[in-house]
Amino acid sequence: MKRKFARALRPLLLGSAVAGLVITAAASTAGAQELPKTMIWTSYDVGSAGYAEASAIADAFGQKFGTKVRILPSGSGVGRLQPLLKGKADYGFLATETFFLSESAYDFATPEWGPQNLRAVLGRPASISMVTAKDANIRKISDAKGKRLAFVAGNPSINVKCEAILAFGGLTLDDVDVVMFPTYAAAMSSMTKNQTDATCTTPTTSQLYELAESPRGIYWVPLPADNKEGWAALDKVLPIMKPFEETIAAGLKDGESVPMAAYRYPVIATTADKSDDEVYAFIKAMDETYDLYKNGTATMKRWALEQSGRPPIDVPFHPGAIKYLKEKGIWTAEDDAWNNKRIKRLDALRTAWKGFLPEHKGQSKDDFAAAWEKARQKVLAGLQ
Repeated sequence: MKRKFARALRPLLLGSAVAGLVITAAASTAGAQELPKTMIWTSYDVGSAGYAEASAIADAFGQKFGTKVRILPSGSGVGRLQPLLKGKADYGFLATETFFLSESAYDFATPEWGPQNLRAVLGRPASISMVTAKDANIRKISDAKGKRLAFVAGNPSINVKCEAILAFGGLTLDDVDVVMFPTYAAAMSSMTKNQTDATCTTPTTSQLYELAESPRGIYWVPLPADNKEGWAALDKVLPIMKPFEETIAAGLKDGESVPMAAYRYPVIATTADKSDDEVYAFIKAMDETYDLYKNGTATMKRWALEQSGRPPIDVPFHPGAIKYLKEKGIWTAEDDAWNNKRIKRLDALRTAWKGFLPEHKGQSKDDFAAAWEKARQKVLAGLQ
């Protein structure tokens, strides 16, 4: 069981995995592909999927173009974002903090932050759904009403996705018994220990393989793509997910699949003022080195542009990325409409912040965050 999980997530062997990793190769020159000779990326901590994938891609860049990539790992969203915003990193391999920062939500709802003008280059689909102990008899999201739902303290990234999944079934947090755990591991183990009935998480979380082999059993609650009402409700809570048919999950047999939601992790993001030419060269390099890194982990095949280069995603796509995606015949008029709508949302929040900040800067942290959330929701309601 544990060996199966390890195989599913095993990263491409890239030598010594240390903070500040530098990857290079005495390889062919860039030729027509004009990448910088050196680059700096940020990512999740060493040992994470984000770090493993950034490392595999950096190694591929080194092999094909001779580009040296330094990866700055950090266990916090702030640590991954600050080098990017200060111009000390070129790209970030980020998670849902990308969306939170664009909205100045949760940890970023402070006077020091505000909605930041980030742009996406690509984002690998990563699935999530409600997973339950099979004996809890939750077969659709609405069946979770009154059940014990595991949440992780201080982890808005997971918790807000779970809130959105509840909305898919017409539920809110008031309809379930939220049980808060101090760590992610404790929350994921709680169903096996009969402390909870369900949670929301990614399908290859290690503790779920234990649940699948326990007397309680495991069940993935489906999020059918054809449930338009459910998806519209989910989108109102968190507009960064779309339907996804998952085939790699704890408890699934070969050939089985479950309809889930897909967000993006990692999201490769940069600042809006990054030149179109630089971003174009970067995404082209991602495309041209795909065969070198696609087998780095079980899910890295999902960096194929057809999957990673289309909305929805946490922030608007960068024009340089869109240019290349259009040339490849991937970007559609529907994608353009989504991107323009997302830019309008971000611009509206940034404008609102300029008027909000001077009036509320002296408030306590909690009062400031509450006041901004109220103002944010007012802005979003005006965009409907």
